[in-house]
Amino acid sequence: MCTHDLDQISKILLIDKPKDWTSFDVVKKIRGLVKKKYNLQKIKVGHAGTLDPLATGLLVVCIGKKTKNIKNLELLEKEYVATMKLGCITDSFDGETSEKEHKTYANLSYGEIENVLLTFHGPMQQMPPIFSAIKVKGERLYKKARRGEKNIALKKRSITILDIKLESINLPLVKFTVKCSKGTYIRSLAHDIGQKLNCGAYLHELRRVSVGQYNVENAQSINDILDSL
Repeated sequence: MCTHDLDQISKILLIDKPKDWTSFDVVKKIRGLVKKKYNLQKIKVGHAGTLDPLATGLLVVCIGKKTKNIKNLELLEKEYVATMKLGCITDSFDGETSEKEHKTYANLSYGEIENVLLTFHGPMQQMPPIFSAIKVKGERLYKKARRGEKNIALKKRSITILDIKLESINLPLVKFTVKCSKGTYIRSLAHDIGQKLNCGAYLHELRRVSVGQYNVENAQSINDILDSL
């Protein structure tokens, strides 16, 4: 393939990832479509920041020469709309695993919940969830977690919550928006908020709406990818 062809194929795609697709599923789908359309044996395709399978929203995908941009794109701040469920926790910090440790939340007021949310504004040390894509000794943590491995050593990471805002409360569901730095786990944030509220919480729904200057409003669905390749 000549350089001109690679320049033509190389691009950044904004994808609105559907629920139950992994970020790798999206990359694999796009790689397959590109290889078939241009009759290629191989082509580099990657994404600039994992979205959990249960999350939806903006996934920035780079093709060909644009994969060189991934490291810089990963540094961009991200914005999410999140809904957490109060009154229990899960091992995965989201809906992938079963609810447990149910507690009452009926005494919590709007003001109390909002005040606790606001305490998470700014730089902090955050413990990532065990069900995560972080690699330990070459293996993704979620693989160890799904096998039921115990005593996995996790290290806190430096992250920054740039903005957090309570949007609505329909107990046991609490909806909020959050802007954050690279490496932030909204699942961990929901879990930590629940701990501070003394009732527990897990991430019930998550949608990424922006990555830096890129917005999900400009993203396309999985079914429409072929049109832009």
